[in-house]
Amino acid sequence: MHWEQLLSLKRAGDTNGRFRKDQDETRLGFEVDFDRIVFSSAFRSLQDKTQVIPLSDTDFVHTRLTHSMEVSVVGRSLGRVVGKQLLEKHPYLKELGYTFNDFGAIVAAAALSHDIGNPPFGHSGEKSIGEYFNSGAGQKYKEDLSKKEWQDLIDFEGNANGFKILTQDGTGVKDGLRLSYATLGTFMKYPKESLPKKATKHIVDKKFGFFQSEKDKFKDVAETLGLKVMRSGDDIAYYRHPLAYLVEAADDICYTIIDFEDGINLGLVDEEFALEYMIKLVQDKIDTKKYHSLGLKKDRVSYLRALAISTLIEQAATIFIENEEAILNGTFEKSLLDKCKYEAQINDIIKLSVDKIYNSRSVIEKEVAGYKVIADLLDVFINAVNHSYNSKASNYDKLILMMLPQEFKNPSDSLYVRIMNVCSYIAGMSDSYAILVHKKISGVIVS
Repeated sequence: MHWEQLLSLKRAGDTNGRFRKDQDETRLGFEVDFDRIVFSSAFRSLQDKTQVIPLSDTDFVHTRLTHSMEVSVVGRSLGRVVGKQLLEKHPYLKELGYTFNDFGAIVAAAALSHDIGNPPFGHSGEKSIGEYFNSGAGQKYKEDLSKKEWQDLIDFEGNANGFKILTQDGTGVKDGLRLSYATLGTFMKYPKESLPKKATKHIVDKKFGFFQSEKDKFKDVAETLGLKVMRSGDDIAYYRHPLAYLVEAADDICYTIIDFEDGINLGLVDEEFALEYMIKLVQDKIDTKKYHSLGLKKDRVSYLRALAISTLIEQAATIFIENEEAILNGTFEKSLLDKCKYEAQINDIIKLSVDKIYNSRSVIEKEVAGYKVIADLLDVFINAVNHSYNSKASNYDKLILMMLPQEFKNPSDSLYVRIMNVCSYIAGMSDSYAILVHKKISGVIVS
């Protein structure tokens, strides 16, 4: 893969490519991507979507929105650090007009949107959609769908839904948000389709990155950027855009450290026990005198969190530069933090988070409720859409369809498209809105 191609400013609908040297210095193309994401309705809905603690009553627990903003900030720093070193290593990129800020802007925009396709109710949201089809009422559609269409549904993937949102019509502009192909490529952590599932140990095969409905758009982006082909023919897969490793690292840093911070502040993780874990990450940087002068728990945690994030940014950037050739060739098979010297400490924190936070009673109870809400919504809306298409709609179905936004009312001959439209509608709901709509279809009068 080649950097000048990977940094493409082309957007959907362009007949010719765009070049960095032709940009208005006051508002660069990659910065426009960030702005368009911020102003999108899909991004706004993240303010009421669960990161870890569903429907929390506290004011300091992170939502998907605050998490996405923090990942973007970390991603920008990573992009700038790496970009500066790449420009020194490849002077021709400077001659083409690129600066280290371009790398930061691309990673920041992709990181800002990295969770934009995730359903409500936290990490269980994707699973609840998948299980509706795999073991719930949606099993009846299996025989009428292709294997890959079916796999898209039973393994419903937030990353693939994110690519759908960023590129679909109906977002106010033709061809979606019309982000640069460099940003779209950087967004795609898993540039492959849903089958074959985990065909190799390469990180690309961990999940999938696009639905069958966006396959042509995906191939256009991948081919324009010159992503290296991993598999071709009936089952397509590409190696990652190199900057996708930085988006992944930014996300890994934030959820490892900041989810842990939420758990400490909520009292789910004992402070003394937890701080011991974090100190192991920052023992080379910590100012002991300053640390002990902080009287409040949240200030001590905040201080360690800032040091931990800084430490891991340095680590991720160093690993990227040391492995640039392998990353460009597609032979770098793991995430950057999997090669980090603090891997053991990170894994210890994640293990404790799983035990004390992700599996806490309050989280599990609300995720269980989310399963019921999502399954009921899928059932009612998919039935209404299909009954309408087959001219079997009851008056109830017609009323339900009136609740469905216009952009999701595609009377397609394809069952897959009809079902996917409903899945995308429900995945786009905030936690509170999903509960509100569920109350309405359950007969609860809401004033």
